[in-house]
Amino acid sequence: MILFFVLMYYLCSPKLLIFKRYPNICLDITHCSDAFLNRQPMIDTIQPHSFKAWLLATRPKTLPGALAPVIVGSSLAFHHEHLVWPVAILCSLFAVLMQVVANFINDYTDYKKGSDREDRLGPERACAQGWISPSAMLTASYVTSILACFVGLGLLYYGGWPLIIIGLICVLFAFLYSTGPYPLSYYGWGDILVIVFFGLIPVVTTYYIMCKEISGYSILLGFAVGIATDAILMVNNYRDIAQDQLSKKRTIVVRFGASFGAKAYAGIGLLTSLLTAVYFCLDMHPLYILALLPYGIIFTNNYRQLKHIGPNKRLNIILGKTALSVLVLSLTLAICTIIFNIT
Repeated sequence: MILFFVLMYYLCSPKLLIFKRYPNICLDITHCSDAFLNRQPMIDTIQPHSFKAWLLATRPKTLPGALAPVIVGSSLAFHHEHLVWPVAILCSLFAVLMQVVANFINDYTDYKKGSDREDRLGPERACAQGWISPSAMLTASYVTSILACFVGLGLLYYGGWPLIIIGLICVLFAFLYSTGPYPLSYYGWGDILVIVFFGLIPVVTTYYIMCKEISGYSILLGFAVGIATDAILMVNNYRDIAQDQLSKKRTIVVRFGASFGAKAYAGIGLLTSLLTAVYFCLDMHPLYILALLPYGIIFTNNYRQLKHIGPNKRLNIILGKTALSVLVLSLTLAICTIIFNIT
């Protein structure tokens, strides 16, 4: 186990191994990243309503993050000897489909509200680029929601009728996040919704379906994963602060400033590490805190780059790396669970 922690530390540390041996590699990577981000838009190579257009509209890079809370909830159930594979698979499908629904709705509503302008710093959006018509995107949102509900029906066999309420709430807030007379993301509620719907609810629900109880540990890890996932939204809002001000989108970063956004990003990493460390101490062994090294190293490096880059298009790189850190955190918990249970 100690060898595993040491290996992960050396693989993830930016100051060791290849970074120490080749100190200019960061500069080379930065130049490559700039070239990548400044390339010509892909709109010329994408046919409207093609498979590639719909694939990009799902925002594939966001989908692994939807799996993180299911991985954590399933790992906790495995730790308590109640892992049910069909439940893990169905929960994963439901989580991914709901992420796609949220992405479709966000694409549609931002286009209708005029938020996706030419000065957009984030990745291209399907409606704004003309890849998908707004009516087709809205229809796809409804169809995907129905598919998610059908997947959820399969979970009723394992979890009972309370899952109907949870499922309907998830679908409802996927729409309320961006649409309606009071779109929640436009009034600074996005961070709370991410913590609840991308951390607390999926972790606790996954664990509940398998173990038939709500554990304090599932709530603790639900908050940890939700807060970790909120870092993705924080980077997005930090990058788009100027554009959100023009769109009258009152995110936390718009309300309190870019400096607050950078500090909040750092605070997210610290709080996530603290909550996970508390779990390791209470339910496993304090030695497992060492397993947080990969997440801590990746997140610290991301924060330093975020501060150095500032609110501009190059933050798209940090957006992907932040999503990676969430996945690393969930896999770390899964690996530690396996090691703890077999030793």
